[in-house]
Amino acid sequence: MTSSPLSLLAASPGRARAPSWLLLGAEPLRAACEYASVHWMNHDDLPEGDGHPVLLFPGLALDERTLAPLKNLCLRLGYDAHDWGRGTNTGPEGDVDTWLHALADEVAAHADRAGEPVSLVGWSLGGIYAREVARVLGPARARRVITIGTPFAGRPEHTNAGLLYRLLNGAHPRVPRELQQRLAKAPPVPTTSIYSRTDGVVAWQACLQRSRRRDVENVEVQGSHCGLGWNPDVLRVVARHLARPVPARRTA
Repeated sequence: MTSSPLSLLAASPGRARAPSWLLLGAEPLRAACEYASVHWMNHDDLPEGDGHPVLLFPGLALDERTLAPLKNLCLRLGYDAHDWGRGTNTGPEGDVDTWLHALADEVAAHADRAGEPVSLVGWSLGGIYAREVARVLGPARARRVITIGTPFAGRPEHTNAGLLYRLLNGAHPRVPRELQQRLAKAPPVPTTSIYSRTDGVVAWQACLQRSRRRDVENVEVQGSHCGLGWNPDVLRVVARHLARPVPARRTA
């Protein structure tokens, strides 16, 4: 369901905290159940795609294999779907902005080959990439952004992913205040954030967009964090939002 303005005001990231260890501990089993349920998903009521390109970004420590259910759905509906092409997501390397601009150049090249803007769908940390790439490229090359369990409005302490990040990178995740404020601002294209209040990895409040723009939305589903990428409710939201007509292009 789409969140009401009152629920957004009540859910301040400043009062958020990382999900409980109980929710975190239940993640593997819940994700497995969600993966099993996707095989029984009914596709008959989903809108057909128009064939435009869709790029998918995996979460931290994940790769193209975890994106397979989402990619297969997009292909089945008629989209030109691809994963990000960089293998396992271990987080940005070196200067964050330099790294993101290099990723944006790759997406821009893909859009240029396709001859039309690309929709960007990112799971968890991959959603940060999708939003920032769309911010760099603008409406000329980015059509729409959909994030799945992405804590763009939070801080590292609002997630239980810090230990995993340290194992992969050997350092604590650090987000400068200026970057944190930028991440929380929606890119200049239609943007949808899908979140779950029962997420065991990131605080759901950190996934909420606060904007008066009509093309910026929050959509709530029920699910684990690790299973959101193949959660049937998430896949339905993605399918319906990808099929929405493109509004008049924004210039800023």
